[in-house]
Amino acid sequence: MAAAQAGGPQLDRRFIWRGREIAWTAFGSGPPLVFCHGTPWSSWLWAPYARALSTEFTVHLWDMPGYGASSKAPEHDVDLGTQGLAFAALLDHWALDSPHVVAHDYGGAVSLRAHLLHGRPYASLCLVDVVALRPWGSPYFSLVAEHADTFGRLPAPVHLGALEAYVAGASHRGLRPEETAALVDPWRDTAGQAAFYRQIAQADERFTAELEPLLGEITVPTHVVWGEEDTWIPADRADRLAAALGGTSVTLVPDAGHLIQLDAPVALATELHRWLTRVEAAR
Repeated sequence: MAAAQAGGPQLDRRFIWRGREIAWTAFGSGPPLVFCHGTPWSSWLWAPYARALSTEFTVHLWDMPGYGASSKAPEHDVDLGTQGLAFAALLDHWALDSPHVVAHDYGGAVSLRAHLLHGRPYASLCLVDVVALRPWGSPYFSLVAEHADTFGRLPAPVHLGALEAYVAGASHRGLRPEETAALVDPWRDTAGQAAFYRQIAQADERFTAELEPLLGEITVPTHVVWGEEDTWIPADRADRLAAALGGTSVTLVPDAGHLIQLDAPVALATELHRWLTRVEAAR
């Protein structure tokens, strides 16, 4: 299991679910707030935002099974269907009463599945550059899906070079060396390398296809935030998603790519605080 990422929170608690260890932590005071990360990321991306909001909310951070500090056993599925079930079970374990949820990338589909398919209630939902509508996935995804075993056996330096290049493509402004190091750290060792290609191999649009007809049924306050320069999931999806949700609000963040947390931290932090305080005050 990977150690905690440099500069990130210590996920000092474990929830055992179907043989998996899900690493998590919680801190702060106030209404519950849960952050959901995406792929190939971890809770490290959300850590600064969680710390900033912990003066007003009790924040929960977790790494999906197969990611970050959570277990990466090769026999365990890590597809979006599994992750949605895992999140629903984790919410039950935490015994939260309708938390606010902020989700990025895959975390969007995971949180939507837990809400729409598994009946977990939310106080609000903020969807940040999320996987929710087809099509998604890149040519690289397709190539890896067809040859996951081969990619899993790449020499470590070749794997690391490909991984760093892939991660760098998610940022608009460019990553600092310490950011790149933190993002790739969970995938560097032998278990991490295999897990990295396994999660791509199990990506399947059917898990979002199941959600698309249900998006209009969401009644909790929902907000969409997107980086205008996102090349992984282009910004036109923001308006498409908002329309599918019944016309919810949208904020486009300039000079930000898919890694909006790193590209535009001040703008994103301001937007999240504005949104969360507004919906909490309206409860």
